[in-house]
Amino acid sequence: MVLGRTVELNYLNTYFDKAGSQLMIAYGEHGTDKLALLMAFADGKPFHYYRARPASLREQLIQWNRELQEQSGISKDCISFFELLNSLFEKTKEKMVVIIDEFQFMIRENGSFMEELIHYLHKKEREEGVMVILCSSQVGFVENSLISRIGIAAYEITGFMKIKDLPFSCMRERFPAFSKRDCIETYAVLGGMPGLWKYFNDTLSVKENICRTILNPESGLYTEGRREMEEQLRETGVYDTILSALSSGKKKLNDLYRHTGFSRAKISVYLKNLMELEIAEKVFSYDTEGKAAVQKGIYRISNHFLHFYYKFIYQNASSLQRLPADTFYERYIAPALKSYTAEYFKKICMQKLQEMSEHDMLPFQAEEFGEWVGKFGNIDLIARGEGQTLIGLCNYENKAFRYDDYEWLLFCAKKAQLSADYVYLFSVTDFEDALNTEAKQKEHLRLVTLDEI
Repeated sequence: MVLGRTVELNYLNTYFDKAGSQLMIAYGEHGTDKLALLMAFADGKPFHYYRARPASLREQLIQWNRELQEQSGISKDCISFFELLNSLFEKTKEKMVVIIDEFQFMIRENGSFMEELIHYLHKKEREEGVMVILCSSQVGFVENSLISRIGIAAYEITGFMKIKDLPFSCMRERFPAFSKRDCIETYAVLGGMPGLWKYFNDTLSVKENICRTILNPESGLYTEGRREMEEQLRETGVYDTILSALSSGKKKLNDLYRHTGFSRAKISVYLKNLMELEIAEKVFSYDTEGKAAVQKGIYRISNHFLHFYYKFIYQNASSLQRLPADTFYERYIAPALKSYTAEYFKKICMQKLQEMSEHDMLPFQAEEFGEWVGKFGNIDLIARGEGQTLIGLCNYENKAFRYDDYEWLLFCAKKAQLSADYVYLFSVTDFEDALNTEAKQKEHLRLVTLDEI
């Protein structure tokens, strides 16, 4: 069983158990490890896997025929996709799973592919049925271009499944030997991408893992940042400039304009592309009456690994080439890692808050979650439901959660014109004595420790 994918496996099996043929679209970012999920689903079923290449129709058929012969022992050469797919059933009459990975190359290069695939599915509908899963790591293509590209063939799609990154709780399960703080730092660096987790070893420290994998030229993660950008985007120099600026704290359009020298219109277009690829995001504050105190037009990098890459690797590329990995780490990463991790600790706390709501561990059933980014300060966590509001603040950097930070949270809530029924404070360290005393006296104030996260 693949970690954290029970819902997705049940979803796929539900469709497979139905009579007739199905055409599924499964997609997600590169590091979500889609293939592990699909292989787990196909285990025990007759299946065939093919990874498409950027190639002509003829070359695609040549490569697929060769692999078909290697995997199935079928020796005849097929001259069309329909004939090729049909030959898969020469050795079995059971319902079969056909997985075509990176199928966007089939769509872009071969105009006849979808037509032949639909023809094939209709034929199998009258027989034992087949489940075809078209898989892609190009989220933007699937969500923004696929339907217009394939036209009426879109009506034949049985279902879409977006494979998302995994929550922090799954990382805790994946790395049992890590301390919880180690897991928090690792989550900040790699995000919820199990395809990246496999490079880390929980018998080593976070520093040793970063030096051994990300800073080591012989490791697979050394070039991962460049590969991910160059595989999905053109004009990478422009995107590099914008992402480097974002990683250094230039988060508003005017800041990016002054830093890059690009026009505001150009920056907006490129930011839109980055958001479609889920590399960057626009921060929307929770809707409150205190609109005058809200910061608007804030952008940030949402992909954990690319954020780490641009903040620490891209900006210090020359030093990475000339310094030993441990020296580079101590000089450039260690001093800023805590503040970098603090931003993602808020995300972990939000996941915990949502989990508490799902398990009826909050005073009310929360229906909406968000954050509030103000001109003077932020509210890290907001949850609303049943006419009640909960606000929260997260501490990762300070030695103890300070009472004056609690008071500042209440000040921000006043600026946001939020009436807080409950206040939750999350901290990886202790709480000041004044806060512990306050929490004992006020039922609406809850202190959440590292052991509970």
